[in-house]
Amino acid sequence: MYLPQKFNETRPALLHALVHAHPLGTVVTHGAGGLDANHIPFEIEAASPGAPFGILRGHVARANPLWRREGDGAGDGQDVLAIFQGPSAYITPALYDEKQASGKVVPTYHYAVVHAHGKLRAIDDPAWMRDLLTRLTARHEAPQARPWSMEDAPPDFIARLMKAVVGIEIRIERMQGKWKTGQDDTMADQRRMELQLGEPMASLMQERRAARE
Repeated sequence: MYLPQKFNETRPALLHALVHAHPLGTVVTHGAGGLDANHIPFEIEAASPGAPFGILRGHVARANPLWRREGDGAGDGQDVLAIFQGPSAYITPALYDEKQASGKVVPTYHYAVVHAHGKLRAIDDPAWMRDLLTRLTARHEAPQARPWSMEDAPPDFIARLMKAVVGIEIRIERMQGKWKTGQDDTMADQRRMELQLGEPMASLMQERRAARE
């Protein structure tokens, strides 16, 4: 990823927060057929000695060949890249003071992304899978007036569906964050953008600015 220093975000708490808030990751792999990408909702676990940047956990359909790309059987999983896209917004030249002064401005985009690099491991374990699905369901159903749980469906139905999925885990070895949020703009322009764009972009811009002060 092209990453000028002014856009580089390294704070683990912010990187994890973006993944938690935007859990649908794009997992990029490379095999005999070339590059491939799969879109998978993940949970992220805090860092540990064996995973200095945390662990991503999710699941895929058993028919999806992704989980079979976990390596050569020697314990070394395939290197993969998981991309998480945070808030983004189009920036019109009308938001810059310079438009009125000289007209020397052009449109751009503000955005935040996280790239997580690590090794893929498949986990074909019903107990592990049930625990993961229980956590994922509880988290994403929490805002609902009447949250759904797996116990709401017939046990034999759930058991059949669970046989059709396989767990995956990525122990993150390297993590990059790119926060392109107007760092090179004047404070007046940044304030105007925050008012125009609203949340969540305004908070994203403020958090990044706070890191530089």
